[in-house]
Amino acid sequence: MRKKHIIFGAGALGQSIINFLPEKDEVILVNRSGKIQNSLLQNVSMVALDATNSKEVSQLCYDADVVYHCAVPPYHQWASLFQSLTDGILKGVSQSHAKLIYADNLYMYGDTNGREINECSPSLATGKKGMIRMKMADDVMQIHKDGVVKTAIARASNLYGPNVINSVLGEVCFGAVLKNKTVNLFGNIDLPHSYTYIMDFAKVMVTLGESEDALGQVWHVPNAPAITTRDFMCLVEKEFNKKVSIRATNRSILSLLGLFNPLMREFKEMMYEFEKPYLVNHDKFQDYFDFKPTSFEQGIKETVEWWKRK
Repeated sequence: MRKKHIIFGAGALGQSIINFLPEKDEVILVNRSGKIQNSLLQNVSMVALDATNSKEVSQLCYDADVVYHCAVPPYHQWASLFQSLTDGILKGVSQSHAKLIYADNLYMYGDTNGREINECSPSLATGKKGMIRMKMADDVMQIHKDGVVKTAIARASNLYGPNVINSVLGEVCFGAVLKNKTVNLFGNIDLPHSYTYIMDFAKVMVTLGESEDALGQVWHVPNAPAITTRDFMCLVEKEFNKKVSIRATNRSILSLLGLFNPLMREFKEMMYEFEKPYLVNHDKFQDYFDFKPTSFEQGIKETVEWWKRK
């Protein structure tokens, strides 16, 4: 039976999800412009839509089977745009019979002081971005509890991979290496850190959309075993086959860089992730779905290949 999938957000995750959907199914990728730089598969349609408009969302989703919420406003505009974006999607999807799979991160847990994070860890965020994520995740779970929309949440750590630009391991890392510039890394680069490969995130999103048992729950995306950021960069160096200049930045340096780069300015709030071990437990998903995450060697190889083609 042919299904209809709607993906809100045409960034790295939205585009990656397409790779794991059946070719026979209908796939609609949604963003504000209805345009995208990269070529898409033949079964994918692009739609221009303002997701804050719940009526437009409702009209698009009325006969959908699965809706994936991957839409994210510019990092420096989260406070003004993110909640209304999510509200529009939730309200619009509530008029359909579709499942909603929500792409989340780990900000709502706040500073874990080096303790491993699992799905039962308390939400202790105090920063504005963490509190925004906390509120939206609560909203997503509440509409499931109320019987309005069947939902599930996938939570990922800091991302890397093809199409990943606005990440600590995006343009400021791989892009800098490609341009022979110094890579600015955050915090203590000799502490273990869980990093998420974008393709694994996408596969988890699709898996949740296919599973009735997964609904009403939060799931952490499986990651390769935690690695220090320095060791991660050694693998990047090996794949690029050249020496990479790196610089570990503290809060003061980040503040200085933020004078010229709004993305760097916004990263400062999340520095706690890089000043202590940052470890994510994913046993729940891995055990239930028998999922094997991509190794750093393979993920970095595919990422470097993408950046070279970009």
